[in-house]
Amino acid sequence: MQYWMSANWKMHKTIADAKALAQGLKDQVNANLPDDRIVPLFVPFTALTAVKEILADAPGFRVGAQNFYPEEQGAFTGEISPMMLKDIGIEWALTGHSERRHIFGETDDLIGKKTSYGLNQGLTIVFCIGELIEERKAGRVEEVLTKQLEIGLADVPADKLPNLGVAYEPVWAIGTGEVAGPTEIEHAHALTRCWLGKKYGEAGNAVPILYGGSVKPETTASIIAIENVNGVLVGGASLKADSFSKIVLA
Repeated sequence: MQYWMSANWKMHKTIADAKALAQGLKDQVNANLPDDRIVPLFVPFTALTAVKEILADAPGFRVGAQNFYPEEQGAFTGEISPMMLKDIGIEWALTGHSERRHIFGETDDLIGKKTSYGLNQGLTIVFCIGELIEERKAGRVEEVLTKQLEIGLADVPADKLPNLGVAYEPVWAIGTGEVAGPTEIEHAHALTRCWLGKKYGEAGNAVPILYGGSVKPETTASIIAIENVNGVLVGGASLKADSFSKIVLA
């Protein structure tokens, strides 16, 4: 199984800034990237084409969108379809990120529809799950993650799993500087792996499970050494080539 050393640039970077960052990552990572790692970059819509062009001759990198709407076309002002993404050569995307859930109000049902639709349209999807701090304090981690998995992957058949990754991102650790401890990460990832195994059998064991939440260069090696951690999804530390390169190569 490959490690997915992923970046989510969120609402950052002009086209010029994105090109400079992509070039910096390419210069620092491309020649040194181990065969067991790929580097998906989820960048703003405006920078997708420019970043893809910079990384065209860097085979370890992937370029993806941070969002899409689960329809081919129609009266959905402000939205982008998988067909439009593929038209510019983009074949990766995120679903279920906590900011889509908790800032933009996306429900489990909508996230499930997006995930299955994106996969059916040929995208590779990183599907995000994670609990709020009050849910953790109330002892509801297993309940929350299980519900998100059950609804989010309800209509995803086993034959789509080669194009699926799951990212566990405790909401309380995203952009806060807080990082879940090894025991917390191991528990959440084991729960996720167990759920995937029960639903999909042996095929579920091949789905990469990523950790996200204030990942830093100095913590990455210890995080990916934890059982069932198959990569990372990085926000703030992915916005500078030097720091993200250290994470990718940790």
